[in-house]
Amino acid sequence: MFEFGLKNWIFISVFIFALAFFLRSYSKLIAHLQLARADDRMDNIIDRLINTFVVAIAQKKILRDKKAGPIHAMIFWGFLILGLSAVNSVLTGFGVQGILNYLGPIFTAITVLTDIFIILIIAGVIASGYRRLVIKVPRLHREGHSQTEATVILAMIFTIVTSLMFENAAHIVMHGTDTFEVRPIAYALSGLISADSAPIIYEAGWWIHIIVILAFTNLLPYSKHLHVLTSVPNVFFSNTGPTNKLSVINFEDDSIESYGVTEIEDFSWKTLHDSYTCTECGRCTSVCPANQTGKILDPREIMVQIRSRTMDRAPILHKLEKWGKTAENWEEANLEEAEKEIMNKKLIGDYVNPEALWQCTTCSACMQECPVNIEHVPAIVEMRRSLVMMEAEFPEELQTPFNNIENNAAPWAFAQDQRADWTEGTTVKEAANKPDFDILFWVGCAGSFDDRTKNVTKAFAKLMDHADINFAILGKEEACTGDPARRAGNEYLADSFVRMNVETMNGYDVKKIVTTCPHCLNTLKNEYPQFGGNYEVELHTEFLDRLMDEGKIPVNNSTRAAKDVTIHDSCYAGRLNNIYKEPRNLLKTSGLNILETRRTEDKGLCCGAGGGQMFMEENEGKRVNMERTEELLETGAETIALNCPFCMTMITDGVKTLESKVQVKDISEIILESIEA
Repeated sequence: MFEFGLKNWIFISVFIFALAFFLRSYSKLIAHLQLARADDRMDNIIDRLINTFVVAIAQKKILRDKKAGPIHAMIFWGFLILGLSAVNSVLTGFGVQGILNYLGPIFTAITVLTDIFIILIIAGVIASGYRRLVIKVPRLHREGHSQTEATVILAMIFTIVTSLMFENAAHIVMHGTDTFEVRPIAYALSGLISADSAPIIYEAGWWIHIIVILAFTNLLPYSKHLHVLTSVPNVFFSNTGPTNKLSVINFEDDSIESYGVTEIEDFSWKTLHDSYTCTECGRCTSVCPANQTGKILDPREIMVQIRSRTMDRAPILHKLEKWGKTAENWEEANLEEAEKEIMNKKLIGDYVNPEALWQCTTCSACMQECPVNIEHVPAIVEMRRSLVMMEAEFPEELQTPFNNIENNAAPWAFAQDQRADWTEGTTVKEAANKPDFDILFWVGCAGSFDDRTKNVTKAFAKLMDHADINFAILGKEEACTGDPARRAGNEYLADSFVRMNVETMNGYDVKKIVTTCPHCLNTLKNEYPQFGGNYEVELHTEFLDRLMDEGKIPVNNSTRAAKDVTIHDSCYAGRLNNIYKEPRNLLKTSGLNILETRRTEDKGLCCGAGGGQMFMEENEGKRVNMERTEELLETGAETIALNCPFCMTMITDGVKTLESKVQVKDISEIILESIEA
């Protein structure tokens, strides 16, 4: 069991050197993270462990790509299994032989799976190389970057598994198989190896296997394939709460000297870790609505540039720290010219293109598709915050909605006391006149002022009357939830309205809210709790679906059968709050036939309105709403069903531009028609 000789002394020397070099490299990366802002990511441990197993170990998000997913999964799962073989090789180097044999039947499973996954990894490497070098899948290629690194990594993986296969085959020739050892592939290969050559092949296989593993491990900290080490912890530390959750700024804290992110130190350490973990696979970019319509926004590039800035700036900050200097007084330090050049550069401008930041719709498709849970959108919004609140640099189109929100409590120039004008001729009451209400109907800015959306507001109010729901609205006491300002980076403006709304609703002891706007839903449900506003919040389609199940909404579907409808899922309803089945249930129960788009549900395309884009012009590429409208019209449906006022504006505009006769309706309008048919 224990054999020791010159081979072992050589191995131990190599192993200690490789381990020391790796720890030195990795400790530098950890030190870089410590420069960033603190962020507690150790809450909800059980949820984090479950998420880690589902996303990182089971490869759930990787497998969303039906072609690349299985290839990567084969390699990843194979490396998990072969990890035990690597441990065995290291133990052999230390003179410990055959210790895994004592695992009995478990050793049988290990040996069988090792042989199987060696073949699967070889197949995966070949397939990956074919996709990168022959097919040249667009999302895997960055302009101006070669495939050399990826090719080297694939070659190393191929070498690691093939050397192990020959090592095991030669070992069988030399010693036969142990009691619990079952290696079908290695056993078959052993028939091609002579007894004389077996010792040479075994030693060559063992040395190649272990040396390449050590070289591979030490290459990772200097490679985009660092994700091999960081992906699992990155998933563990990813946000367990709402998608694209934003940090809260305490504007009463006088010690805060800047807002948002101007440099890497302003980011959360998790954002820097995200940048480490990006393997540049391009899944985020391939689903980004801005990028896919010809704009310069590239979520992958933003993460890559954050990593580049970190690797450039962090070592200099560490040097300054040793000298007792800070980033603010770096000019007093005796830096080299190259270091001075780096310190004179800016994250936003020299690394991250500010124009790209303003093209983001905050739809979170990038985050949905990222297989390692990188949080692109919060990073983008944090940089927007610094541009708005510190530099006053933002698209001039945003000045109007910012001013309107500040002066009128809405992005449009309507007086706040006109919010309840739509109720004229209805039985709808304001909370001030009906304090015993059970449910607060949050109408929202669009629902209060936009002529088209007011029809949706009235339709939903009628449906609640049909169901005998005791509800009220805030009316002139309601103000913008802050979503447009918050996603556009004006956190100061949003903060004041969030706190005002929370005070108003808590004054009425609001317990449950229903709204027709997914943007209001997301803010009220997922972000107001951070400000002391804890309510049960539902989107109208969720609410109506339950009422229909309870029989409180009598639908007459006899006249609707066989009529075709297609549905556009709002990003803030679907991707951010997982509301997919409820709107479909409502349409099906109404007797309609749903024709899905080619990109649907959690793979659906944004309408282009979120993140402040509703108020900005698209000056580059194709308009996002036109791309989405064309997809919806491709279905041949008679009606496009929606559940968001932003989407209503964007898709209606698209239909008009294309001169189509297809109707665009909110789902509540469709349900009301079913009742009144």
